[in-house]
Amino acid sequence: MNLQQVSIVPKVPQRSPDAHKGEVGRIVIFGGSWGEVGMIGAPALTANAALRSGAGLVQIITPREAMSMVAPLAPCATTRCLSDDGELSKQAVEFGADVVAIGPGLGTSIRPDRVAALLTEFSGGIVVDADALNALASVGEWSAGWPANVVLTPHPGEFQRLQEGLGLPISANQDRLDAAVALANRTKVTVVLKGQCTVVTNGEQYYVNQTGNAGMATAGTGDVLTGTIAALMGQGMSAMDAAVLGVHAHGLAGDAAAAHLGRISMTALDLIESLAEAFSDLEHESHR
Repeated sequence: MNLQQVSIVPKVPQRSPDAHKGEVGRIVIFGGSWGEVGMIGAPALTANAALRSGAGLVQIITPREAMSMVAPLAPCATTRCLSDDGELSKQAVEFGADVVAIGPGLGTSIRPDRVAALLTEFSGGIVVDADALNALASVGEWSAGWPANVVLTPHPGEFQRLQEGLGLPISANQDRLDAAVALANRTKVTVVLKGQCTVVTNGEQYYVNQTGNAGMATAGTGDVLTGTIAALMGQGMSAMDAAVLGVHAHGLAGDAAAAHLGRISMTALDLIESLAEAFSDLEHESHR
């Protein structure tokens, strides 16, 4: 199979003048946890990033004990209690979700087999990040019912765990593109291997991102990327196109934040604010 390089970043989705919030992406986020270590900020970052990236409606589904703490951090999103039965697809469908993002701050709130089941049961878009990636790695063999709708967003450590779980070969000097393509070919999903020059591939096409900077090496920026990609998928983009535009816009936002604040002091919150500038510039480019 010939691997085709994506050289032109997809354009920002356009919406009709009479669009309403139910038509531009309904996003469900499974994330957050509370216990000896609390992780309540991560799903809120994802929700706020999704809204900054054009999503119309966002709901965070989180354990009951985390709900009251997560809700104030994402005031434009709704919150819902994670069901005891672990039927994730059912909860997503009840909200009418177009896209599910799962993993930010999740901890061990959801059993690994239920994460894997979501991939076989939910036919909409799915973005898998953070602890949900670790859950899949612990399952070992897994598959997606609609692989063309699924995006994995691992950092290098999560990526290696996925490789190990699936029995893929790992070398100390493995080429990032080759390794990402191998995982995409094995799973048939879109892979976003994060890091300097993030690699995006679905096994047929690939893109190597050139935006972003070292100031983005701070907690929460991956959660922002998850929300951005989920929002773009919710606006009708394919998994591959949403991932390419998402990482490009995410990096542009990082560059804007660094220009305003410097690389040392920027945080994931600044990145979310700078998404507005990134998408404004991209929208103007789309009209040229």
